[in-house]
Amino acid sequence: MKSVLSILVAAVLFIGSNALFTVNQWETAVVLRLGEIVKTDVEPGLHFKTPFINNVRKFDARVQTLDAAPERYLTSEKKNLEVDSFVKWRIKDVEKFYTTMNGDNRLAGMRLGQIVKDGLRAEFGNRTVKEVISGERIEIAKKIKDTTANAANEFGIEITDIRIKRIDLPKDVSDSVYRRMEAERNRVAKDLRSKGSEAAEKIRADADRQRVVILAEAYSEAEVLRGKGDAKAAEIYAQAYNKDAEFYSFYHSLNAYQKSFKDKSDVMVVDPKADFFKYFNGAVK
Repeated sequence: MKSVLSILVAAVLFIGSNALFTVNQWETAVVLRLGEIVKTDVEPGLHFKTPFINNVRKFDARVQTLDAAPERYLTSEKKNLEVDSFVKWRIKDVEKFYTTMNGDNRLAGMRLGQIVKDGLRAEFGNRTVKEVISGERIEIAKKIKDTTANAANEFGIEITDIRIKRIDLPKDVSDSVYRRMEAERNRVAKDLRSKGSEAAEKIRADADRQRVVILAEAYSEAEVLRGKGDAKAAEIYAQAYNKDAEFYSFYHSLNAYQKSFKDKSDVMVVDPKADFFKYFNGAVK
């Protein structure tokens, strides 16, 4: 008797657990009967269903982010641009979402990503690189959101926002542009160095010329002053000689003796009767 009762209790509990289900605040759900939808947009809370006949599929109703890998798009000038974007979306109609996407978020992301890529391709194809980079990315994102909203609505999806994070040239193009910029900067630097060297040579040449001119002028002035000094000295010597020629001769002889016998080791071979020793020989009268 007890075993039968235990079996009955266990069966009741099992059936009861299969008859109850909960939906969280951030979820939406559909109730299926043998694979056919019988109820949608089930509100959060505790609910009942027919065991073994009905089953429940729950989906995240919060805003989700689709951040796809960067893609290349052609502009109206046939220039490649690498665009990185993301999409914010949520399930708006759970019945459509389940019917069209079989409730598969991965499939929904793929279809939604393709819709956004087509929109980006169309918008970038109508614009030049300058227009895209100069600040029209917000306008582009708004237009894509408007044009893709209807397509996404067919899948029960609402696009809440589309943003373009980054617009770059492809790496090979960026490298080429960088190399051209580097070559241009090197050319400018080389030109500036050449002009600097030329200016330095001119300054050096002018400094050398000024040096030569200054030295020549100084030498000329020194020669003039020397000539004037020699002339003045000659004039003074002449005046002194005319006043007392004998004394002048005697004075010069003394200076000559002083210079000649300055060092005791000096030796002179001179005739004692030569004019050099006339004042030693008592020639003064």
